[in-house]
Amino acid sequence: MIYFIGAGPGDPELITLKGAKIIQSCDVIIYAGSLVNKEILKYVKPEAEIYNSALMNLDEIIEIMMNAHKEGKDVARIHTGDPAIYGAIHEQIVMLEEENIDYEVIPGVSSFLAAAAVLKKELTIPEITQTVIITRIGGRTKVPPEQELKDLSRHRATMAIFLSVQEIDRVVSELKEGYQETTPVAVIYKATWEDQVIVTGTLGDISQKVKLKGINKTAMILVGDFLKDIKAYSKLYDREFSHSFRGKEDL
Repeated sequence: MIYFIGAGPGDPELITLKGAKIIQSCDVIIYAGSLVNKEILKYVKPEAEIYNSALMNLDEIIEIMMNAHKEGKDVARIHTGDPAIYGAIHEQIVMLEEENIDYEVIPGVSSFLAAAAVLKKELTIPEITQTVIITRIGGRTKVPPEQELKDLSRHRATMAIFLSVQEIDRVVSELKEGYQETTPVAVIYKATWEDQVIVTGTLGDISQKVKLKGINKTAMILVGDFLKDIKAYSKLYDREFSHSFRGKEDL
């Protein structure tokens, strides 16, 4: 079996129990060495073969998987965060399916959720925002024209922007098409890592602040009014709000 495993955002303890157990049992480990915290390898058994995919292309990765499969060995393919978000697992899955090789995907904690956690913020605040947009700017990997930041910004929803801090000026310029200049922004470099850095500001000043910190990679950009000091509350635990588990007679 081939297992695609989300290693989480950085902290080696932010991997699921299932993910850690599977890593412990696998004979072959392929991990994204440029992004995954190497502390994750502490879960690997001593006799396992370990490969760093940062030094490999797709064909080389698939070849290792196929050879292991032929030898009856389980493979842990370890991705950063959650493999479903910018994990580049699609092309690997397509090639495995062509060879009729079984695989399983084990989810992980995405960096945008880790960023919200270290900020101690909820991304969805009642009557403020109930939508989270996960996106990135286009580069060598193109973004569909209708999904450009300038168009998405018009929703004024909570936005989590991956893989884009290296062009923070462009990000800010496009976001201003929809958000006000006073909209709060947080940039979190390596959320949950030991060298984590948090920069907060608004669309009016965040670009300068990020540059002063020298942040140009491995950072999450969170945008939206959820970052404000808000006193709005959910109805879920309101004394006057009943639901299928708690009727008014229970209040």
